Order: sequence, then C-alpha cells, then structure tokens
Amino acid sequence: MDPSKNPALTQALIELEQHVARDGWDQGIRLFALVDTAELIAAEPRLAAALAPETVEFGGQIGPLRTYTSIEQEGVPADRPLDELLAGIAWPETVHGAALVVERLMLPPSVQEQLPEDEENADEWVAAHPERQEVRIAVGVLRDGSRDCALRLRTKDKDDEVLSGADLVPNLVRALADTLRD
Repeated sequence: MDPSKNPALTQALIELEQHVARDGWDQGIRLFALVDTAELIAAEPRLAAALAPETVEFGGQIGPLRTYTSIEQEGVPADRPLDELLAGIAWPETVHGAALVVERLMLPPSVQEQLPEDEENADEWVAAHPERQEVRIAVGVLRDGSRDCALRLRTKDKDDEVLSGADLVPNLVRALADTLRD
C-alpha cells in the first residue's frame, strides 16, 4: 500500500468534499482541522450527540481503526493570497491533520505552456480561455505524511464523477502539509 495513502483520511476527505458540494459553487476558501474522532469524543463527550451515530460507533473503537472529524475554521480571510494564508497557519498538537477546499480555474496541460509569465495577465488569460475548467479542489494531509486530494469539475458536478489521488495538486498538498510542521 502507498504510504502516502490513509483510508481514514480518504474517507474524511470524501465526506468533506460532499459536505462542501452541498453548499454549491462560487464559495471562498474553506479550511478544516482534522482531529481523531475518539480523542474528540473523550475530550468533549457532549459532542458525540452532534456526530453521526456511525462516526461515534467507529470513533469510539479501540484498535487500528481510526476516524477523523473535520472542524471548519471560521473567519478565513478571502482577500489574502492562498500561499500567504497557509504560510501563516500553525496547528496545535491536538490537530492530526488539515484539509482545505478551494475553487480554481484549470487548463489542460496542452495549453499551459502558452500561459503568460506575468501573474496578473495569466489570471485574466486563464479566465478568458475557452478550454478552462472550473474545479473544486479538496486537499487533506495528516502529520504522518498521509495525503489525498479530490477534484470536482463544475461540468461534471456529481459525487461519482469526483477524481481523486494523492498527487493531483502537489504544490497545494505541500503548502498545506507545511502548516502541520512544528
């Protein structure tokens, strides 16, 4: 098995992407802490009532089965560039991982070499390009190095059309993983 893959992270990311998708498109950046469900229930027993019954059942188990609960971080500034935002984040040790959901415009690889070098002109060029695709990207990382991504095209806005893979957006994965470093 790929050491970067973790089934519990993948499950948490699938649930998170579907949760965000229910709110529709044209959303701002959404940032989440990923915490061990069993530890969360032990620390805050009254939260168990707010979690799905199967989450509580699996999260309370002892053994190798681990689940993660995502906790949305409120007040994420929409006016800061994503790289600056992530560079300013540090998580406490109680946070086992982090997840981020963003919407972006993407181009097929065949057109990317035509991209203007000037960032401002590049953004305008991409936005006007006829082959652009609007995508929602969900990225999750854990302190143990596990990572996963989910990518939903706006033109294929169905749960069974979501693409996934640990290395879909490597720079974003790396930037999010850096928020977990001590």
